[in-house]
Amino acid sequence: MISKDKLKENLRAVREKAPLVHNITNYVAMNFSANALLAIGASPVMAHAAEEVAEMSLAAGALVINIGTLDAEWVESIIIAGKTKHESGGVIVFDPVGVGATTYRTETAWKIIEECKPGIIRGNASEIMALINADIKSKGVDSSCCSEDAVESAIKLAERTGAIVVISGEIDYITDGHRVETISNGSRMMPRVTAMGCTASSMVGAFAAVSPENLFDASLHAMALMGVAGEIASCNSAGPGSLLTNFIDTLFNITEDQLSETVRQ
Repeated sequence: MISKDKLKENLRAVREKAPLVHNITNYVAMNFSANALLAIGASPVMAHAAEEVAEMSLAAGALVINIGTLDAEWVESIIIAGKTKHESGGVIVFDPVGVGATTYRTETAWKIIEECKPGIIRGNASEIMALINADIKSKGVDSSCCSEDAVESAIKLAERTGAIVVISGEIDYITDGHRVETISNGSRMMPRVTAMGCTASSMVGAFAAVSPENLFDASLHAMALMGVAGEIASCNSAGPGSLLTNFIDTLFNITEDQLSETVRQ
């Protein structure tokens, strides 16, 4: 079960320490993810040039790798940054966007996992299942499966990689290969906002940066904040457009008590 005291403590730590989160992420997600990180008090940087990613990754509290808009030059930068961060003992979050949609994307995802060794892997159900079963095909970047369907695959992926695996969906699942925790907050409008999942990975990075000794709790707490903020924001939203704005405002305004009292498992 989630410790509400630790949940509040980690949110407070993000706001007080303002961790630098280095995102090598896609063009679609950059603005939303950066604003979400700023709203919770973290400091985002979006840098993907091969000439600077190693230096930037070392300066950051966490490196978030996202393959949404994939090309060969970005893969080169990702591998440089990821290897540098791993060798320094730093935190890496990997978002395997669209895995299963194409062979290139799936092969690249495994190249990143094997060479960079991320401590956390966060994806939707189809993406997590596709990493374990090559016969699973994702529908672009959207999940065609519910999160519960992917729990067995997430456990296998965690066992194989040693990473904490996070499945985001109507119910979020977090596993280290042995224990499984859930977050049941959220809104059905959230999947209608582009880059919501990518932003979740960046949020996980912020929490992992202030709690590198416990990546399981960091992942659980970040997903709790995502779900609760989305749920609260949806109450005042007429549709996905207003949800996006209200979500950022909720991240900025949410209190520790409001978060801990609203979270559901």
